[in-house]
Amino acid sequence: MSADDLARAGVGEELIRLSIGLEHEDDLIDDLRQALRASQR
Repeated sequence: MSADDLARAGVGEELIRLSIGLEHEDDLIDDLRQALRASQR
């Protein structure tokens, strides 16, 4: 979605979307940590 579409939908840049499947919880935590580190660059 474009920035305008996101704004119209009420979705701000502070939103974090998680799509979680059947992975082991340690894998999910590691993936989330990696994504958060990458977002701070």
